[in-house]
Amino acid sequence: MSFAPPFNPTPSRLDDTFRALADPTRRAVVQALVAGPAAVSDLARPFEMALPSFLQHLKVLEESGLVSTHKSGRVRTCTLRPEPLAAAGHWLEAQRTLWTKRLDQLDRLVLQLNEKETR
Repeated sequence: MSFAPPFNPTPSRLDDTFRALADPTRRAVVQALVAGPAAVSDLARPFEMALPSFLQHLKVLEESGLVSTHKSGRVRTCTLRPEPLAAAGHWLEAQRTLWTKRLDQLDRLVLQLNEKETR
């Protein structure tokens, strides 16, 4: 089976994406950034943690390529980078397709075996 996602990650980049998304705080940050770029202080506000702890989460998101940041004056703004999410989505879709095909084959085999038994 082959598929060609628009962003072809190395296995380690895909691992980084899933590792970053494994944490609920980081998933919430990604979800918040779907609405558009946001200041770090605005992103951190809903979480009951110290800013240095929140910045650690942000660092993981940046290292995974899911988020980019830029600083303008004293404000650091985060932007969602959709390419790693798209690559993860393509990988998941390929897995779903593969397993659907395998389960369909198994289902056909079970039906054939049942037909042989009833004869």
